[in-house]
Amino acid sequence: MEFSIIIPAKNEEKNIGNCLDSINAMHFETHRFEVLVVDNGSWDRTVEMARGKGARVFEKPGLTISALRNFGAGEAKGEVLAFLDADCTVASDWLDEAARYLGNRETACFGGPPGIPENATWVQKAWFRVREKNESVREVEWLESMNMFLPRQTFFAAGGFNEKLVTCEDYDLSLRLKRFGKIVADRGIVAVHHGEATDLRHFFRKEHWRATSNFSGLKSHGFHWKEVPSLVAPSAYLLLFLLALGALLVGILPAGEVPVSGLVALAILWQVPLVWLAIRKTRDPWNPLAACQLFLLLNVYFFARGLAVFRGR
Repeated sequence: MEFSIIIPAKNEEKNIGNCLDSINAMHFETHRFEVLVVDNGSWDRTVEMARGKGARVFEKPGLTISALRNFGAGEAKGEVLAFLDADCTVASDWLDEAARYLGNRETACFGGPPGIPENATWVQKAWFRVREKNESVREVEWLESMNMFLPRQTFFAAGGFNEKLVTCEDYDLSLRLKRFGKIVADRGIVAVHHGEATDLRHFFRKEHWRATSNFSGLKSHGFHWKEVPSLVAPSAYLLLFLLALGALLVGILPAGEVPVSGLVALAILWQVPLVWLAIRKTRDPWNPLAACQLFLLLNVYFFARGLAVFRGR
């Protein structure tokens, strides 16, 4: 058996049926893969529905998502582990595309950034521009665990997912996999994520939560210089935000000799890098609305993550 598809789930009755239906609708021969759903104590119909769709179901309440995936890997029979989230659906050629990497010893991990649904909101569309890759196939630093493939032996040699991490477990594993070979993002391996944040409030909550394991991950995979921007930037953003807010308050108050113009310039100029990043990621100079939307999301992103750091999360 080539593939073991491992899906962690909790209270996913709205999604698990569509996820498993998309897997069952693939062109790939059924004897070449298995599906394992590891349930984290659902009180809805997740377990019943998963069994009804033909998945092997294991009930493991109280575990982290990393531990759920590790348990599934331990029960898997396939030579390649395919990690997928319950709120994802896959293309009919998902495993056909993945099978092209079978026996590729230079690649330690492969997959692709999950796509967005056809009825995506402007928040989902704007943020996908950050994650989207220009090249069809390229080597990357890390892959998201909702569409991640790696050889079973490599997974266990790397130590699996760190079960102490609340989030960022896929980034942590990716860094530890680097010594085994390349990490490759292939746009042909298509999975669609239906659970991406749909509005600004949801986006803020998700990014604040995702920042909870940024620093604890260093203990697992060690220090990497490439991580410095992602660790420092949110804190710097929040400090600059407070300085800019203070500058604006001073600027509008009666201040006599206060150099108001300099303070207002500070309040504006610190946003220049985000304006540049929004335009660069939009990739379309004739779409100013998309750039403005992404600029807004970048501000929410850095504020949410910076706040998580200062709260000691």
